[in-house]
Amino acid sequence: MMSASSPRQARAALSRLFEPSDLVGMALVQAVGAVDALRLATAEISVSASVQQQVTDVLAESGLTGRRALIAESLDRWRPRVPDLSPQRDLETIRRLGGTLLIPGDDLWPSALEDLQLNAPIGLWARGNPNAGLPALERTVAIVGSRDSTHYGASVTGDIAGELAGTGYTVMSGGAYGIDAHAHRAALAAGRAEESIPTVAVMACGLDRFYPAGNEDLLRAVCEQGILLAEVPPGVSPTRWRFLQRNRIIAAMSAATVVVEARWRSGALNTANHAASLGRALGAVPGPVHSANSAGCHRLLREAAAICVTDASEVKELCGPMGSQPESTDVKQDKTAPPADHDGLCVEDLLLLDALPVRGLTTRDKLAKVSGLSLQSVRVGLARLELAGLASRSQNDEWRKNRGTNRK
Repeated sequence: MMSASSPRQARAALSRLFEPSDLVGMALVQAVGAVDALRLATAEISVSASVQQQVTDVLAESGLTGRRALIAESLDRWRPRVPDLSPQRDLETIRRLGGTLLIPGDDLWPSALEDLQLNAPIGLWARGNPNAGLPALERTVAIVGSRDSTHYGASVTGDIAGELAGTGYTVMSGGAYGIDAHAHRAALAAGRAEESIPTVAVMACGLDRFYPAGNEDLLRAVCEQGILLAEVPPGVSPTRWRFLQRNRIIAAMSAATVVVEARWRSGALNTANHAASLGRALGAVPGPVHSANSAGCHRLLREAAAICVTDASEVKELCGPMGSQPESTDVKQDKTAPPADHDGLCVEDLLLLDALPVRGLTTRDKLAKVSGLSLQSVRVGLARLELAGLASRSQNDEWRKNRGTNRK
């Protein structure tokens, strides 16, 4: 890997080296700057006691205390990815795609991301029309919901997103099937591109691909008329962790988040929780009481003090003075629904579970590279996943993810 000669090149490399919301990595960048952080993270220079103390202090400010060995552990996690770092290549790839890498300090960098503090992304890879400027916070609304939306959800989403985009608002979502796709389509159809950016999609993978493949035409249209964003560089694949982490960006860049349809355990509730924790306005669309697709919305209305919204005018109120939120709006932990495979897993085990193939087998070395974990962490994590019934190994000590296995 060639050393980065500028903060932009350094952040391009770090966005490949660190997983989203790698707090130790973010603290290192905050402590010494992106260029020196890259040199330290790739072991080009040694970590001094002074640097370790600075990182410890930054983490302590975020409530993470008592683990001075965090940097050493992180170096083991980052090491397998170092040979693949090529920031010049990634920057050239995004340039060929007509995009760019936005970093803090750029005129176009969205200041709303500062509210994420240590969780703010290293940078934002962008395709589409980013040079026109990302939309202002007060004119941006996130619309999220279930991937298996109903006709009711599609209709309500279309009405709300269409009117918002038609009156100069930007609709932000995640580019997924269901509610996300309906929101983007309606915004594109009604938006007035000469006046505002109709829609922004925040992706969980590199912007050299349109994912999911079934939404390729839609995402191409978003790229032409709006903006695609990602915090990971070209070539990076989507994982469960990256999907969950991109939700914080959607919430932070939107004045209000509206959940149209969501099941009891929908990922849209994750976005809602991010919005609530950031003090952003939160709305939910009610649905039929017997509909499983609206159970998550009703949960938000009952347990998270979300505001009931039924049309675009009520959503606009959320973006103004009337869109204030109660102090505590976290969704309570569900105690009745059956556990999902990933429930209760620590971050390292979740990253490892994402890296395991469902078909075929893989080695520990490959898992370390894909997950961004050290070999020692992979060994320990695989043992935990095997005990939990989530992973199994072959006679050749190769590993795979178990499908359809209940948690033990």
